[in-house]
Amino acid sequence: MAKRDFYDVLGVSKSSSQDEIKKAYRKVALKYHPDRNPDDKEAEDKFKEAAEAYDVLGNEEKRRKYDQFGHQAFGAGAGGGGFHGNMNDIFDMFGDIFGGGGGGFGGGFGGFGGGGQRRQTKGSNLRIKVKMTLEEIADGVEKKIKIRRAKVADGVTFKTCTTCNGAGQVQQVTNTILGQMRTAATCSTCNGAGKIVDQKPSGVGSDGLERKEEVVAVKIPAGVQDGMQLRVGGKGNEALGGVPGDLIVLIEEVPHESLTRDGENLHYELTMSFPEAALGTSVEIPTVSGMVKINIDKGTQPGKILRLKNKGLPSVQGYGRGDQLIHINVWVPKNLSNDEKKSLEKLKESKNFEPNPGKSDKGFFDRVKEMFS
Repeated sequence: MAKRDFYDVLGVSKSSSQDEIKKAYRKVALKYHPDRNPDDKEAEDKFKEAAEAYDVLGNEEKRRKYDQFGHQAFGAGAGGGGFHGNMNDIFDMFGDIFGGGGGGFGGGFGGFGGGGQRRQTKGSNLRIKVKMTLEEIADGVEKKIKIRRAKVADGVTFKTCTTCNGAGQVQQVTNTILGQMRTAATCSTCNGAGKIVDQKPSGVGSDGLERKEEVVAVKIPAGVQDGMQLRVGGKGNEALGGVPGDLIVLIEEVPHESLTRDGENLHYELTMSFPEAALGTSVEIPTVSGMVKINIDKGTQPGKILRLKNKGLPSVQGYGRGDQLIHINVWVPKNLSNDEKKSLEKLKESKNFEPNPGKSDKGFFDRVKEMFS
């Protein structure tokens, strides 16, 4: 399949400055980063495509060649040598774009080297689901999680990789119409670590790793939502001669027996009898912070929505707190005794029981509009 124009890949024009190209690449790379799109082959391909485009456009000399000759300036393989190996090779080359090493969406990504130094290999990430109740989500919580992760076994020793002589990379020469181009590829023997296992205890695999149980304390902030992922740096699988991967915590929200979540707001269905609605009453209702007593005014109409300010859930970004909305339902009995029927027949004749909604009595669509305002 024909390669896309590198300017189109990054969404920039041919007159864009290096700073604009750099910002554009960071935006695209963050969007399609593998940690944000797990097991998404299309996103991974677009991530590699963006890295290849920036490898060329982010370099003034390569950019001039590309503007003059297009993709043919770099041979039939790829723009700047291509990215068909370990994903961390991309991280190494563009670590400065994301602010250096480290994990998480806010900063860099694990495995970045930068500065021309040999990168450190990074172990694979671990993923685990953590169930959260609304009460836990309301306040935030620290969870103790038991995991099994690969760690370098005790007694394992290393020696320098003889294939790459400890560099972690091997040089490759590609013939192009402009001459020979040298590129670096991850060493397949040591997978970029620069080291291989020398001696290991019996029972340990050839990679020198063994799986061990470990309890990890994970601080989960208030306001998280179902499906959110949190990263705990360095608590994934270890790598020989490198740094550990991360632990990815997937939030699974446990449905509440009485409350329904809508973003930061909570909804509660309150069903009362006709006499209670007509005469007024006080009732206790559940909230995420415990039971609270509320007053129901006399003459409260079915469908009325009461609002408890700041009794919802906090925003995970720290932008305030939602409300709890109480939906009033009036229960109409289906079976009546003879005496009850006679009493209601008398009441039916009273003018007070004739429907006479005023301007202050909102209809269904007005109540829905008010609920979302």
